[in-house]
Amino acid sequence: MQTRELNGQDAEAYYELRLEALLTNPDSFITTYEQEKQRPNPLKTIAERLDSNISRTFGLFSKEKLCGIVTLMKQTHPKFSHKGDVLAMYISPSSRRKGGAVQLLDELIRSARAFGLEQLRLSVVTENTPAKQLYQKVGFQSYGIERKAIKLPERYLDEDHMVLFLET
Repeated sequence: MQTRELNGQDAEAYYELRLEALLTNPDSFITTYEQEKQRPNPLKTIAERLDSNISRTFGLFSKEKLCGIVTLMKQTHPKFSHKGDVLAMYISPSSRRKGGAVQLLDELIRSARAFGLEQLRLSVVTENTPAKQLYQKVGFQSYGIERKAIKLPERYLDEDHMVLFLET
């Protein structure tokens, strides 16, 4: 498996994988499949986001097929410019537990350092044990649980907030 930074030309492959993510693991994302499908001009919006100067999205490829994604969003406020957020991490089920997720996060962490970031933050649903274990494996530590962070029609989900301090 290989990783690389995505750009606007990857918008269609990204969109297809994003829709898969929302169907496969709906509780892991705030956006729903239905909301994503209703967005006007999704490929144009995604292409612009992939070419943004405040974020970087990385893809995991298996035999040239996009099978994993993760986004690094740099904070823009001057007092928060040392922080970045890890967003929208997803690996296709057929590509899980093969080391690609660690590869993808390592690529993101290298980019964060190049950005001059000092810490990375993320939130993960507390019930998502495999994701929490992955983040811990690359060095993230929990700093708090937000109870009832996400409200679904039939229940609430708690989120674990995690941080990784980067050596400077």
